[in-house]
Order: sequence, then C-alpha cells, then structure tokens
Amino acid sequence: MTDRTPPSALPPSPPPAPLSTAVADLRKSYERAELSEDASQANPLRQFDLWLGEALSAQLPEPNAMTVATVGADLRPSTRIVLIKGYDERGIVWFTNYDSRKGRQLAGNPFAALQFHWVELERVVRIEGVVEKVSDEESDAYFASRPLDSRIGAWASPQSQVIAGRGVLVANAAKYAAQFMLQPPRPPHWGGYRLKPEQWEFWQGRKSRLHDRLRYRQEGGAWVRERLAP
Repeated sequence: MTDRTPPSALPPSPPPAPLSTAVADLRKSYERAELSEDASQANPLRQFDLWLGEALSAQLPEPNAMTVATVGADLRPSTRIVLIKGYDERGIVWFTNYDSRKGRQLAGNPFAALQFHWVELERVVRIEGVVEKVSDEESDAYFASRPLDSRIGAWASPQSQVIAGRGVLVANAAKYAAQFMLQPPRPPHWGGYRLKPEQWEFWQGRKSRLHDRLRYRQEGGAWVRERLAP
C-alpha cells in the first residue's frame, strides 16, 4: 500500500547541532610514540635535531614552519607563522621584515616563544628565550640565496602596513624589478633574528591524555631536564 501521509504530517527534522557542539565533540587518541627521560637526549638541541630529522624523513608538510609569539608595548601577545632557516648552539634563526609588527615588538621587548607542531607525529616543541638580530653578513648571505622573486618581494611589501589593495604590491614589485634587475641588494629593513633558548619543552601525545612533557631549563650553565604533568 502506498504511504499517502501528507508531507505536512511528517515529524519535523531535528535542527542541526550547533557548530560549537560539533567542535567540542572532536576527539583524537594519541598512541604513536612515547617520550621518556631515559630515551631522550640530555641536550635539548640534540633532541630537537632528532625530532626535526624525523619530521623531515616523514615528509610532513612544511616541517620547518613554526609559530613565533611576541608581546608588544600594550602587553598584548601576537603570533604568526615563519620558517626556521637555521639552528645551532647559538640559537634558532629566521628571517623577516624588521619593520613588521613582530619586528617592532621585538625591538621593544626582545623575548619570544617559538612552537613547532608536527601533527602527524603527535609532537610539539616549545622554545622560549631572548632574541637578537643576526649579523649583517649572515643576513646578506641568506638573502642572496633566495629566489629572485622573493628578493624583489622583500622590497615590494611594506609588511604589516595598511595598503589600498593588491595592486600596490604588484606595482611595487614591477618598480623594484626594473630598478634592480637580477641583482636586488638586501633591503636595510630586512634580515634575520636568532632566539637564544632559555627553556625548551618537548610534548609527545599519549593515550588517555596522559601526555609526555619534558622541559629543559638552564640552571648554573647546564641544562636540567624534568617531567611536567600533562
């Protein structure tokens, strides 16, 4: 028999769940690896080198991307994503526009925090410390190694300033390309920063939210390694 119930008599469909509820219900169980005191490196730089190497070997998307957090004169923190360009015993290096918002904030408050998040490996690395500009020689050498379009772009973009539209960038790029041809020099407002770590934290996701967290901090010129509760 054909169902002849009129559409108006059908029970109404339940309203969709609020987006906030859907987000709150997201869950992930972290079960890939562990991080123990015995298996970790005594020097945090060695541990970072090991984990970054594993992120590279796993061919993760942009494993060199890191969040940089700075604080302005108004005491409000701000973050942005940059790319690590080098690291050694002296610290972590990246390059940017010195006149940008982060550059102005670092000029007034030379402390920052960095964070790497390798989602696929269920790992986070946090680094805190004091920041200084790298030498002109280091900035010149890295700038010269960049693709031509990127070198022109460093001149074309008044980073963090309000502009009328994308046409401003396109016009600036054309102007500087014509001016410098194939040999654009490094802009005086562009160069590198180096964060000298004072504290590291390595986070490995674990089951039941009982994550592994190892912190390294300076004490008497040596690194002290200690476990933090998740």
